[in-house]
Amino acid sequence: MTIESIAPALLIAVPVFVALLGAANMSRANVRDGVSIVGTILTLICTIVLYPATLRGENLDWVLLAPIEDIAIRLTVEPLGLLFATVAAVLWIPTTLYAIGYMRKNKEEHHTQFFFCFAVSIGATMGIALAGNLLTLFIFYEMLTLATYPLVTHKGTEDAQRGGRTYLSLLLTTSIGFLLPAIIITWGVTGTLDFKAGGILQGNLDPVYLPWLVALFAFGVGKAALMPFHRWLPGAMVAPTPVSALLHAVAVVKAGVFTITKVVVYVIGVDFLAETGAGEAMMWVAAFTLTAASIIAMRQDNLKARLAYSTIGQLSYVVLGAMLAVAAGVYGAAMHIVMHAVGKITLFFCAGAIYVHTKKTKISELNGLGRKMPFTFGAFFVAALCIIGLPPLGGAWSKWFLITASFDTGHWIMAAVLIISSLLNIAYLLPIVANGFFRPSEDNEKQGIDEAPLMMVIPLCVTASMCLLAFLFGDAIYSFVQLIPLR
Repeated sequence: MTIESIAPALLIAVPVFVALLGAANMSRANVRDGVSIVGTILTLICTIVLYPATLRGENLDWVLLAPIEDIAIRLTVEPLGLLFATVAAVLWIPTTLYAIGYMRKNKEEHHTQFFFCFAVSIGATMGIALAGNLLTLFIFYEMLTLATYPLVTHKGTEDAQRGGRTYLSLLLTTSIGFLLPAIIITWGVTGTLDFKAGGILQGNLDPVYLPWLVALFAFGVGKAALMPFHRWLPGAMVAPTPVSALLHAVAVVKAGVFTITKVVVYVIGVDFLAETGAGEAMMWVAAFTLTAASIIAMRQDNLKARLAYSTIGQLSYVVLGAMLAVAAGVYGAAMHIVMHAVGKITLFFCAGAIYVHTKKTKISELNGLGRKMPFTFGAFFVAALCIIGLPPLGGAWSKWFLITASFDTGHWIMAAVLIISSLLNIAYLLPIVANGFFRPSEDNEKQGIDEAPLMMVIPLCVTASMCLLAFLFGDAIYSFVQLIPLR
């Protein structure tokens, strides 16, 4: 038995062990936090170990449990899942450092509970990333919902409880009401739940019914925040900012769009989806969502609320790319998972730094603040350009492939929607930076640089740098996503 062969199981075991060991040291904050940091590094090492086999074209398997004959709770390492697992593992490191600084500076309570649920959430995310079949994916998908609920309600206020109820009710309703029936139907018509290159539905399902099954999967994955099942995401913004970063970049929403992409590639099949045109309806839903969310974002004065609606729109880029049912669309969708992750986590880190240091949450209150917090606002500017899709930042690559795929498939309107959305991104993100640096301050506080704690500023600078690295290494990322077997 080699480290490579057990690494899939370790990707789940390490975060769970971190959670348990952290809980055992709840009275020793430095030990608990140190365990969290070490755990993040070990998790990243486990993902790195899996790359040689994946690059050789091997799919590593690990059976966790086989409760039913021919159906196992199984982990399988393949390129799309490994890419998502790597995003989660890489970003867990700066998120943990940031969370330690945030929780201590903001004097948040229940630190142990917070880091326990945080680590379990990462373990569930790894389970989703490496799921070898729909049963495994569904189990870890629900675990992620339940593990993140205490994080959303962490503050214990009435607003937090209300946001938590919306979060839990919408995500469980969509998964049980739509996703579970879609899985059962798939099992009924194919006799299997395993993921397979090229999909498992062609030849087993009448194409007439495919659009309905596609809709069940798409709406059943509520974490993808397609309208009208999106309200949980803005409601969850009552949580501490590290949780917002977890929701928007490292785990929850990325688990949603990853799941839809994986279902398109390994269950429905890209060719079957293209031949039947069964993704057209959901493509329009995604186009409406990304446009409407961008317009709503422009009207939000609360910074985290604006970023939340921005996320709703950006998620639909991935859904739209998958529904285009062409290689460039799938590759662009996979790349956008990476590019949006590094950009959006930076934006939320910046929002949290501003709040912790100044207690300001409204965009209208940030005039002139960039001159006092140049590193924070500079990082915000870099991440904003990444989300907009301007070179030399990573978002330029994924948006280029998505727009190209739209033109190549004759979906000119979709290409126009993507371009218009990017213009709307400019309208709701760049004024924040411009006002912060160039408008006069509305208070009489002392001048000079006055940044948030280093434990928060360093992670946001690191993730901002990742936005640039994602562009510079865009070709390497694209070469890797091309390993995703589409047929």
